[in-house]
Amino acid sequence: MIKKGIFHPQLLRILGELRHMDLLVIGDAGLPVPEGVERVDLGWIENSPRFLEVFSAVQSVLAVEAATFADEAKTNGEATAAIHRETLALLGDIPVSYVPHATLKEQMKGAKAIILTGEFTGYTNVILRMGCAY
Repeated sequence: MIKKGIFHPQLLRILGELRHMDLLVIGDAGLPVPEGVERVDLGWIENSPRFLEVFSAVQSVLAVEAATFADEAKTNGEATAAIHRETLALLGDIPVSYVPHATLKEQMKGAKAIILTGEFTGYTNVILRMGCAY
């Protein structure tokens, strides 16, 4: 039995299968999942688990080389902007790009999986492009 860290079996499998250049999305509770993309729905009640909680745990075990956010992550009000700032801090010096939300949803079609949180703050979504661990 895993005693610390991520222990959700579906999520562990997905994280273990990711390779260089693969895309993984972490999103809020309302993010639509394109047909054919695997869904990991972690939300069980409003705002649980929170986006930052899931992002921090997942990002800490992955080699990430780039992140893409919707433009709206910076402009959708203070709650969204605060979560966005904290997400950027967790990413450190990883390159970040921005696209309109509609474009982000199109790009999500190429993701290996989408992890939905219970977050009820809009536009708290990110596409992570996997790097190489060596």
